[in-house]
Amino acid sequence: MSRQRITSSTIMVALTAFAIINEWFFIAFVIALTAGALYEFFYLVKKKDIPIYSYVGIFIGILIPLSIFTKFELTKNWELLFIVLGFLLLLLLQFSRKDNRNAIIGISTTLFGILYVSWFFSFLVKIRLLIPGIDGARLLAFILLVTKSADIGALIIGSRFGKHALIPKISPKKSAEGWWASLLFGGITAVLCWPLLPPEIPYTLASVFFVGVFFGAVGQLGDLSESMIKRDCNVKDSGKLLPGMGGILDVIDSLLFSAPAFYLYMSSALHAT
Repeated sequence: MSRQRITSSTIMVALTAFAIINEWFFIAFVIALTAGALYEFFYLVKKKDIPIYSYVGIFIGILIPLSIFTKFELTKNWELLFIVLGFLLLLLLQFSRKDNRNAIIGISTTLFGILYVSWFFSFLVKIRLLIPGIDGARLLAFILLVTKSADIGALIIGSRFGKHALIPKISPKKSAEGWWASLLFGGITAVLCWPLLPPEIPYTLASVFFVGVFFGAVGQLGDLSESMIKRDCNVKDSGKLLPGMGGILDVIDSLLFSAPAFYLYMSSALHAT
């Protein structure tokens, strides 16, 4: 692992740890990551000459986690209404353009970026608020540790022992060995982090292990999805903000899938108790 990657990783770990324990820094950190990841996504899309609304998309995108954190709701299903209003705003902006070529692609891609990056990532805020106080922070720490340990397992084992390509047309460097390692690392981390889960849910050692395996796998699907986007845009990294690690989107890609899945799982499990 390069010195640059170690330095970037250390900084990100420190910032994330502080965000877990301080909720105001947490929402500021989430908004900053959301804005950065959206900027990178729209920058990639621009390489394909798609007429998108990047700054409007970023503005709409940062309002989603902020509205969730502040519990701002005009209606019961405020998030859906907010997305619809965002879509209408994009249509109005398109009406003002002289050139309507690729209008559908531009609007759809902008809306996709908002949903893919901002809405999916905002589930971390939902997890943090799912249980009041320190227990919500523990849930957040659990899914972060499981997801990122799966990433680390895939990287370490895949780079050293990977011999069989997983899906070469999407990511030639990702190996089947790395995939299986990610599941194992996710399961082991879940067992080690068992005390972070709510005590009222009757887990067993096996069930906790398979919870980690499942969310480790879901996170890797998020990683593969971002690799597919980068391959379509013919780039290696989403950005260069984090030396040795790539861009912000490269760092949070696995969480974009694991966070929504974990929130739905935990909200159902807590409701059932």
